[in-house]
Amino acid sequence: MRGSRFVSKCLSGLGLIAASAATFALTSASTPAVAQPQDEAGFQAYLQQLARQAAAQGVTQRTINSVIPTLTLNQRVIDLDRQQPESGPNAPIPPFEPYRRQHVDAARIGQGRAAYLRQRTRLARIERETGVPELIMVAIWGHETNYGRVMGGFDLPRALASLAYEGRRRQLFADEFIATLKMIDRGVPREKLIGSWAGAFGGPQFLPSVYLRLAVDGDGDGMADIWSSEADTLASIANYFVNAGWRAGQPWGFAVSVPAELNRGTLGNRTTSPRCPRVHQRMSQWKTIGEWRALGITPLGRGWPADTVQATLLEPDGQGKTAYLLTGNYRVILDYNCSNFYALSVGLLADAVEQ
Repeated sequence: MRGSRFVSKCLSGLGLIAASAATFALTSASTPAVAQPQDEAGFQAYLQQLARQAAAQGVTQRTINSVIPTLTLNQRVIDLDRQQPESGPNAPIPPFEPYRRQHVDAARIGQGRAAYLRQRTRLARIERETGVPELIMVAIWGHETNYGRVMGGFDLPRALASLAYEGRRRQLFADEFIATLKMIDRGVPREKLIGSWAGAFGGPQFLPSVYLRLAVDGDGDGMADIWSSEADTLASIANYFVNAGWRAGQPWGFAVSVPAELNRGTLGNRTTSPRCPRVHQRMSQWKTIGEWRALGITPLGRGWPADTVQATLLEPDGQGKTAYLLTGNYRVILDYNCSNFYALSVGLLADAVEQ
């Protein structure tokens, strides 16, 4: 976890980082706003506005009364939010290789193998039920929280209310704050609401709104406890991937060798993605595996999937360096965190743990 998936989404259009978990881009969901001056009296007045909004969305008065009076302004989360680097459409993209070495390293691979062996029976069952590969679940878990070791220590309602009050992304954070209240209404104990400073929490680093939609009870105890239950964490990650359209039996992608004479000018992406377009602009147009084979692309270290599978070419470090053919399942990983660096390293970690 690196602060929050929430903030990482803001940067992920550049493929710069893979931070821990939210599931939608800050830039796509936020509206321009002037940061508000911070003071405790102003925050307490704003909490009453949040309380009215929560009640209007069906949160019980009992939950509102149990949470709102306990909150004070957390200037620390506001400072952390303001320290996030700004990025624009013309910002340079760094090389992928140093990032890969840092995130697909021997320690993370070894810990991933230990986690896989420890959870092997459970993982096999979840894969049978969902079609999501065991090692993809493990790799997401490893990237998000180092296999449950680093999940944050911030009080979520206080952090989210403070960020909403700050004002730059008020509606976004206000909605997530209200979602935490809905979690309490659903039976999540107040003391469980601990996570990263911008609202992501648990083993999968879900935001509250994502928890409400997609967290599942994997161990049958009646609650989706993604803080303490590895079963719930892994089942919830798989459920996210199913919801995002994972295709069973298809790889995420694989490394390939590209002939020097390949005419890349004819392979440019002709479409613009409505979500994190710069991430998708780095990929080629889609072709079948059979068509890529005919162009002289060859796999490195593995065989081909079926010739009819659609794939796109990505050369993250430019021509002459390792390239990748990526299937539709790669886009599912991007849905979890829309960064090419993140998605590539998740797939590569999964492959390395398997070896």
